[in-house]
Amino acid sequence: MNKKDIVSSIVIGEICAWLLLIIAKDLGAKIPFWWLFPIALPLLSVFGILVAYWLGKKIIVIYQLAKFLLVGVLNTLVDLGILNLIILFVEVSSGIWYSIFKGFSFLVAVINSYFWNKWWTFEKKGEGGGKEFSQFLMVSVIGFGINVGIASLVVNISGPQLGLSPKIWANVGAVMATLCSMLWNFVGYKFIVFK
Repeated sequence: MNKKDIVSSIVIGEICAWLLLIIAKDLGAKIPFWWLFPIALPLLSVFGILVAYWLGKKIIVIYQLAKFLLVGVLNTLVDLGILNLIILFVEVSSGIWYSIFKGFSFLVAVINSYFWNKWWTFEKKGEGGGKEFSQFLMVSVIGFGINVGIASLVVNISGPQLGLSPKIWANVGAVMATLCSMLWNFVGYKFIVFK
């Protein structure tokens, strides 16, 4: 474990804290002690990476998987944060526009994912160039199809369930889609892009 891992964990935790607060505000959630988020999440991120580093001494892939998961949480919150900001401004949370908004927010999260995974998770420095980015885009396009397809299916076909508002259901659909596409992305990035 090095200084870059600790600093990266802190930065990711801090960004996640502020994105969570933005999402909560858009959904109308009242968060007591909201001011603790920007302090607690960076500390939890560092603690999680330290535990993964220790466990990674026994099973090597655990440390890399933990970094991927932390970046994945950041990407999910970037995706949800942008989606919620768009929904907040245009006040549309279903239909074809939802699918377009979800596609845009996913693409921003994918670009974020590329840089964090290349630089930190898989530690590829300056290698690959155009071929690597093309492979990343190929894996991401499939992930995009999985992500937007599942989100659109949940939001536009099944519609709000359990008495949830359309805004909250839009986020449920986005989270379900992210969980489904996350496995594909890890396998694709590890064995195709950053091998």
